[in-house]
Amino acid sequence: MFQSQGIRIGRILGIPIYLDLSWILVFGLITFSQSSFFAQQHPHWTGPQHWTLGVVTSILFFSSVVFHELAHSVVAQHYKIKVLSITLFLFGGLARIARDPSQAIQEFNIAVAGPLASGFLAGVFYGVTLLFPDSEMLGAVASQLALTNGMLALFNLLPGFPLDGGRVFRAMVWGATKDFARATRVAGASGKLIAFGLISLGVWSALRSDWVTALWTGFLGWFLLNAAQASVAQVTIQEMLAGLCASDVMNQEVPIIPANMSLEEYSGEVLRTGRRVHLVTMDDRLVGLMNVGALSNIPREDWNMNSVQAVMVPREKILWAAPDEPLQRLLERLIAADVNQMPVVTQLEEGAHIVGMVTREAILRVIQTRSELGAALTSR
Repeated sequence: MFQSQGIRIGRILGIPIYLDLSWILVFGLITFSQSSFFAQQHPHWTGPQHWTLGVVTSILFFSSVVFHELAHSVVAQHYKIKVLSITLFLFGGLARIARDPSQAIQEFNIAVAGPLASGFLAGVFYGVTLLFPDSEMLGAVASQLALTNGMLALFNLLPGFPLDGGRVFRAMVWGATKDFARATRVAGASGKLIAFGLISLGVWSALRSDWVTALWTGFLGWFLLNAAQASVAQVTIQEMLAGLCASDVMNQEVPIIPANMSLEEYSGEVLRTGRRVHLVTMDDRLVGLMNVGALSNIPREDWNMNSVQAVMVPREKILWAAPDEPLQRLLERLIAADVNQMPVVTQLEEGAHIVGMVTREAILRVIQTRSELGAALTSR
């Protein structure tokens, strides 16, 4: 099953686990490096033994990364923060959560859980080497995993956002200043310094013809630099949306179409009006929501044979927004649900009443306008 996060491989504690395609490359490189290491350290082993232990070490290493991310996730779930997914990718793992923690102590505990988990695994694997001193192969694998998990814990404690250490740093600044935006900017600046340091190390390694170190540290620095910039940009967006709610940006003209309209007719309606979202009714009752995304999932030759009702989002699955819902929270819900629009509903005595529609496009337009206005005011 393919998602935007990559290849879905399972679910742990209710959290979907994905493999990014870049992971395949990294898995191969780690397997090769580990088998080469075993061949150098234990030349009396056979070639198949070197490769088998290389594969086993790689699998257990990435299992350790999943354990690291699960530690973050369990603490986040303890604070009622939904964990959307865990993805293994080029530089390790990433746990996606639906929202930022609401308190500095929550941020601190969630962030520090990962390095503590990796440190715990390092201790466990080191303990295996002590418990089985006569097992040469088991000891070799356990030693490597103790080392890599220890390095993973220490590296993640660097105070460069969005590394775990950077998040711990942000939590400390947040707790001291009581200002989340300021803490994020400070941690983001620290992250950029760490990133530039890694990029510089990559350049220095390239000058010494150490291309493996150069490529690895260079790419890692580039990744951290982009992640730090994205985090600061996210805070900027939050500040731009502060004080706004759904009713401020909703479109009050909500187009309605009948459930028995064919998809061919619906495509004509979309082309005529340019509207991408419509509410679907049957006998004056709301039965669902139709959008261009649902239409594009049906082959063009089948549009005449299917009605809107066959492919629409049923009423019970429609996500709603209240007119006074903060725009930042609404945007987070749109992203978490991977939808582009949401009806705005008021609860009256006679039942729910749709008063408008909010789209991601409308929210992004507000962000762009406020950004341009802010730049114009600053330049004066």
